Amino acid sequence: MSDKVRNHYACYPYPARDPDAEKERLIVGSPSHLLEIDHYLFGGRRNFAAPFRALVAGGGTGDATVMLAQQLADAGPGGRVTYLDLSPAAMEIAKARAAARGLANIDFVEGSLLDFPAGVKGPFDYIDCCGVLHHLEDPLAGLQALKAVLAEDGGMGLMVYGALGRRGVYEAQSLLRRLSAGKDLPAQVRIARRLLGSLPASNWLRRNPYLGDHRRGDAELADLLLHPCDRAYRVEAFAELIAAAGLCLVSFIEPARYEPATYIKDPALLSELAALAPLQRAAAAEELAGNIKTHVCYVSARDSDTTAGAWRRDSVPCLRSFAGPDLAKACARNLSLKVEFDGLPLTFSLPRLAPLILARMDNETSVGRIFEALQSLDSQLDWETFSAQFQRLFEVLNGLNHLLLKQSA
Repeated sequence: MSDKVRNHYACYPYPARDPDAEKERLIVGSPSHLLEIDHYLFGGRRNFAAPFRALVAGGGTGDATVMLAQQLADAGPGGRVTYLDLSPAAMEIAKARAAARGLANIDFVEGSLLDFPAGVKGPFDYIDCCGVLHHLEDPLAGLQALKAVLAEDGGMGLMVYGALGRRGVYEAQSLLRRLSAGKDLPAQVRIARRLLGSLPASNWLRRNPYLGDHRRGDAELADLLLHPCDRAYRVEAFAELIAAAGLCLVSFIEPARYEPATYIKDPALLSELAALAPLQRAAAAEELAGNIKTHVCYVSARDSDTTAGAWRRDSVPCLRSFAGPDLAKACARNLSLKVEFDGLPLTFSLPRLAPLILARMDNETSVGRIFEALQSLDSQLDWETFSAQFQRLFEVLNGLNHLLLKQSA
């Protein structure tokens, strides 16, 4: 990795984080939430209290590392995380955040994923690599290096920039290179601030309402507009990169973002789109939406469908971020769920039994037990009717990354 990239993160560790804030909240996101890892990569059967080794390749200021380490510590004594990053400044922030939480299950290593230092030894059950591949001169070499230390039955959570949602970024980067050639990075940041305040109304970056992180601070601005090595991907190009590394794409997150039916309702158009292969539909959805800034996905080292999407009676539905009764109340009145994808408001209809099913979701009760509870209230309810209702609810909530599955012990 180039000295320019190393210097960039030495000056502006990314993202900007305050270790004292760990006392107030745990930052969670995708990928690398344990429920997601289990659902998409281990078929809902992984015991995280048993030995589990995770690598965060490009750990930055620690978001994924702290989230993974905290969740693994909560699950039991078996999980351990290796943090790898080339920026000592970023690593010091990550260390301080871990110390604020009293986490002792992290190994901090300085270095690059292109040349693993001695402290990074596989195989790893799981690898998180977010915001890194698109900053490499050879992203394929980076992904292949990660695969080399991945366990045969393991998987990865990846994130790269999305080209369509970053419209205006690369034109602004080009302009700033003209304006700030030869100047140090703090001077470049000052020039970028002045430029942002001077953009005409017709400028694509100014007209892009989906980008806003650069307004938060200098680290975010520098990452968006001043990075010395930066590329973005469309869906099919990203999938080609994954396949070239010998990995299998399991799912994009959130799945609903990559389904055309999320954005259009015309039955004739949807019929044509339904005839496309899944990856082509995802590419069509990206073109329809126009606001996907990053592509997040799970990939597997093995060519098999390990997701728990084909739920069974003994599957346990798990809500990722909400309590079941709270979600039941929110959707009870009009059987719909309103969400927002980066400024785009969307409404998803829910089946009639959704409030009753959600009210009984506690991340421990199986689908079969929920059915039995509802049947005790309505003896006319049969399994076929319930299954159709649960399937529709699952399609919506899993598509929004709210509902995942694990298997009963």
